[in-house]
Amino acid sequence: MSRVTYGIHAVDSLLRQRPGDIARLCVLKGREDRRVQALLTLAANQGVRIDRLDKRALEAMAPGRHQGVAAELSAEVDRATSTALAWQEPDLLQALDRAESPCLLLVLDGVTDPHNLGACLRSAEAAGAMAVVVPKDKSAGMTPTVQKVACGAAEVLPLVQVTNLSRTLKALRERGVWVYGAAGEATQSLYQQDLCAPLALVLGSEGKGLRRLTREGCDALVQLPMAGSVSSLNVSVAAGVCLFEAVRQRHAGSV
Repeated sequence: MSRVTYGIHAVDSLLRQRPGDIARLCVLKGREDRRVQALLTLAANQGVRIDRLDKRALEAMAPGRHQGVAAELSAEVDRATSTALAWQEPDLLQALDRAESPCLLLVLDGVTDPHNLGACLRSAEAAGAMAVVVPKDKSAGMTPTVQKVACGAAEVLPLVQVTNLSRTLKALRERGVWVYGAAGEATQSLYQQDLCAPLALVLGSEGKGLRRLTREGCDALVQLPMAGSVSSLNVSVAAGVCLFEAVRQRHAGSV
């Protein structure tokens, strides 16, 4: 079965980034608002086939919150090229070796909710991260839900699924990347760290946090100072705070 991408932002990004991969654009019959018209115009300009489907057919194709649009990839494209941004560890390490400026990576340890993964991808792409790294086991992977929540980031930002996260963190450190893990019990504040060097920010699941071996693979553990009564933030919110503190420091350093 072909893979389906749905939602206004995800489909728009796919049309702009990889229109040749799309077998057809499916639009809900009767949907004629401005955002859908913009997609139809873009698809027509790119030579993408357009099909109008009734509500039942579209929901069978895209069972999530599709917003009236879904893009279907052909089976051949799905196998051959749709995973172009689904890197493996060697791809990441090669990119690091070629990097001309300090990298920024987001590492997620045990984040299983696809909505959180999608939101993290969106924040990481907006912050200019090189990639998002996740373990293959006990972690959310790329799904249509992740793509939709990521609002186009999943089409341009590599998701690196690794077999052994601890080994990957070791490989990053060997290449001069500083690895900072976020943990509520840490004694050092994120805002006390120099985040301008090559950097990997590591966040764990909301319930269990970082696993022991992941913690041991970090150069330091840091925490976000909490002024209110809640003890922690949603992982996607925490990821955004950490990423954009690195962005702030790097922009300040370049002024």
